[in-house]
Formats: sequence, structure tokens, C-alpha cells
Amino acid sequence: MPELPDVTVYVEALRRRVVGWSLLAVRLGNPFVLRSVSPRPAELAGLDVVGVERLGKRIVIRLAGDFAVVLHLMVAGRLHWFDGGASVEKPAVKARNRIAALDFSNGTLVLTEAGTKKRASLHLVRAASAGGLDEHDRGGMEVLDATLETFRERLLSENHTLKRALTDPRLFSGMGNSYSDEILHRARLSPLQWTSRLDAEAIDRLFRATRAVLEEWTARLREEAGDGFPRKVTAFREGMAVHGRYRQPCPTCGGEVQRIVYASNESNYCPACQTEGRLLKDRALSQLLHGDWPRTVAELEERRRS
Repeated sequence: MPELPDVTVYVEALRRRVVGWSLLAVRLGNPFVLRSVSPRPAELAGLDVVGVERLGKRIVIRLAGDFAVVLHLMVAGRLHWFDGGASVEKPAVKARNRIAALDFSNGTLVLTEAGTKKRASLHLVRAASAGGLDEHDRGGMEVLDATLETFRERLLSENHTLKRALTDPRLFSGMGNSYSDEILHRARLSPLQWTSRLDAEAIDRLFRATRAVLEEWTARLREEAGDGFPRKVTAFREGMAVHGRYRQPCPTCGGEVQRIVYASNESNYCPACQTEGRLLKDRALSQLLHGDWPRTVAELEERRRS
């Protein structure tokens, strides 16, 4: 799922292209992508774009007359820009993936979604500045605007594992599976550490790591896109320390990156850097080992060899 750095770069690229131009039409390649009933798409035709902003992991395109278009890419949604216009029927992107297009007076924004689970959404909003966007705001704190004190207060407001706390959109805005892995590795903290058991030094370390990872990756993706439109938006990026790097060497200590698999997600971590060498229990592997869980990477390797 595109997270804060990816969505920020999308927003910046869109802002350069559409602010000051008019939205001509909203076209649907898949009718189920439109999740609102009022206003109707035709009511937005001809309105000028007055701003583009990020709201958590959502993209908000503000229009004259206090209307807005809200895009939520979810896991597999991606955006493509075509100067001068493009059709959802044209083969610029795979036909089965094209689910919507926003025609502007200077080009077209096409929304695609890979896979069979169509979760990406498009909402049309009336009275955006008067509470119309409230249902799309999960209330999470913007860490890049926070102080250590406000971050600590929000982190300790509920007792969760750090992985869950960082990815809860009600607590913190814009973070998901990918960058939470990177943040926890940078902070040298276990994804299963309970927030209530953190001391002041660990909270300070987590705060600084969160800001640094988000700022560094935003700058990196911004430089990668340049003046173009972001093309390679993915959860697995070259240069990440642990996310998507299961059984690969940790760039800090050289140890083997491990993972915890749960539902359709996984959390990647380095035992040497984050858990004092201990392996965290993985549901799938523990079932395979019939509950006889190895305590260290060395023990796990011995099991694999045998």
C-alpha cells in the first residue's frame, strides 16, 4: 500500500500538473470504484482545481465551489498521468487494471488496480471545508508536525505492540507495513514490544527514527521522480533495511533478516539489532515445527539443516 512518502510524492506531482486547470470529467472503468452517491460526477465538470493534499494515505483534489475528489489507493491502486488526455480504453496501461480516469483540461489521471480484489476507492465530496472530508480523516497524528511530547502522548494513549501502534491510522497518519518495519529497525526496537513498556529513551529513539525514515524516503522518492510522474510505486524498494528482505543480510550487522507472518501481511526484523538475538514466534512456522520454537537464529538454522 502506498504510504506517506509515496503519497506525498504523488500529491506533489499532481499539484504541479492540475492546480489552476479544470476537471472536465470523471469516467469510470469499473462502477464499483465510486463509493459516493452525491455529488454526481457531472456536477464537478468544469470546476477548477484549487489544491491537492494528502489526508493520511488518501489523496484529496480540491475543486472550486468547495467540492473535492478523494482517492484511496489501498494495496494495489496506482496513478498514471497522461499529458493531453488518455482514455481508460486506450492501451497505455493494462485494460483489466484501468478502473477510473479524471480528465483535466491539460491531461488525464488514470487510476489502475492490479489483482482481483478491487479495494481502491474514489469519493466525490461536497462542502469539503465544512466537514465533508471528516469521514475520510482517521484522526492519526502527523509525526512530521509533532513534538516529542505530543508523539509520546499519542503513542501511550493505547497499549499496543509497536507494529500495531505505528500502523494504526487512528494513532499515526500515513504509515503502514513497509515503513513501520524500517522505522523499528532504525530505532532498534522489536515489532512486538508493548508501548506501555517503553522507557523515555526508547520513545525518544522511536520518535527520531520515525521522522528520519519518513523524511529520508520522501526525499529519495522525490529525487527519483524528478519532474516526472511517479512510476515505480511499490512496497518493496531497493535500499530498504529489512522490509521485504527475509533471509537477506541486515545492512547494519550482517545478520539474517527474519519475519513474522500474520494474515496477508508480514513484519520483517533483524533479531540481532531489534530483539537481542531472539526469534519472534511466527504462526506459520511454529505450526510446522509443532510448537518447538527455536530461540535464536543459530537454532533455526540447525533445524533447517536437519
